[in-house]
This record gives sequence, C-alpha cells and structure tokens, in this order.
Amino acid sequence: MVNQDAKTPRERYRAQVRTEIKERAWEQIATAGASALSLNAIAKQLGMSGPALYRYYAGRDELITELVRDAYRSLADTLRTVSSRPGADVRTLASTLRTWALEDPQRYFLIFGTPVPGYHAPDDITAIASEVMATILDAFAELPSSGTATAFDAHLEEHRDWADGHPAPAATLHRALAFWTRLHGTLSLELAGHFTGMGFDPARFYAAELDELTGSEADDGM
Repeated sequence: MVNQDAKTPRERYRAQVRTEIKERAWEQIATAGASALSLNAIAKQLGMSGPALYRYYAGRDELITELVRDAYRSLADTLRTVSSRPGADVRTLASTLRTWALEDPQRYFLIFGTPVPGYHAPDDITAIASEVMATILDAFAELPSSGTATAFDAHLEEHRDWADGHPAPAATLHRALAFWTRLHGTLSLELAGHFTGMGFDPARFYAAELDELTGSEADDGM
C-alpha cells in the first residue's frame, strides 16, 4: 500500500478523483450492468468534461480493469486472511466466499458473471485469480484422500496448467475444481434471483452442496 503522507498534493487529488470515478462506475454497473458503463456519464455526474475525465482513465477498458482488479484483490485477500486463521478449512472458505458474494452482488458478477463484450482483462488479473485458486487448493490438500481415482483425475494429470504449478495430486485438483464450479453455480443462481419463489432456503442448499463436495456434514448446516 502506498503511503498517502508521502504523496504530493497533486497525487493525493488524483487518487481521490480516481476513487470517485470508480464509485460512480459501481453505481452505473448496479443500475445497468458493466456493458453500459459510460465515462461521459460519469464525467457529467462529477461536474467535469469528458476529456478531463480521460486524464484519469484512458478509456472504458482501463476503468473496468481497475474495478475487476479491485474485486479479485478483495476476494483473494479475504480468502487468504481467513485461511490463515487456526481451524480454517474448506467449509470456512466456502462460507467466506458466500458472505463476500452476498455483500456486493455486482462486484461478484463483474468477475464471475457474463463477460463484458469487447473487454479483455490483462495478464495480471489472471495472476490474482490464480491466488484465489491456490488458497482453495491448499485447503483441499489438507483433506484425506477421496478414494478411487477417476478418469477425469487421469485427464487432469495432463491438463493442470490452470493450477499454476500447485503440487497437489490430480484427485485433489478435481475436488477443488468441483468445489469452485458447483458453489459458484449455486451462488450465481441465488444472486440472480432464480431461487426466489421456490420455497427453500438457498443457504441450506449451498451447505448441502458443500456437504457432498467434502463428504461431511456440518452440525450447524454450514
């Protein structure tokens, strides 16, 4: 983190304006989605001209990258902090993931929802996303073996680049991948409102999915 006291007044002002631009961008995303993000509209809200705002962000993609980077950084740091606590395990990470998503659904959907048309994230975003997966893989590596190897386990032995060099065996990669995809699927449906009116508790369904993924059931349902 940059020491604010070490910045010049101009640098502090620039940082403040960039923060205000991001705040307005999140408001737009919450209203109309990331694909409708407009720097000119943000400039109008802030009482500046379009060209003036472009001195802070070169374009829409740079602003989206900043928002995506912030979101991934928040999730990566949150999961890493929780995983370092005594007694933390896969269930702890799952609970933390759901809490993080429910706190700010738009932030969640920006990185795990429908891609923004025409936008391509830079490589450093992938690196932060890999930190998230590494934390999950570390947690699964602490669990007992799941038993008989599957055909997909064998496939993963030859297709594990996504694990970014993690030494976990293929069976562990498989369990972590199932955790990541199934819980995200459940969360995405819940946050999009698809469970509304179905009459069951989404938190209990999430916990049930986790029970199946870990082969255990928590006393408190989570």
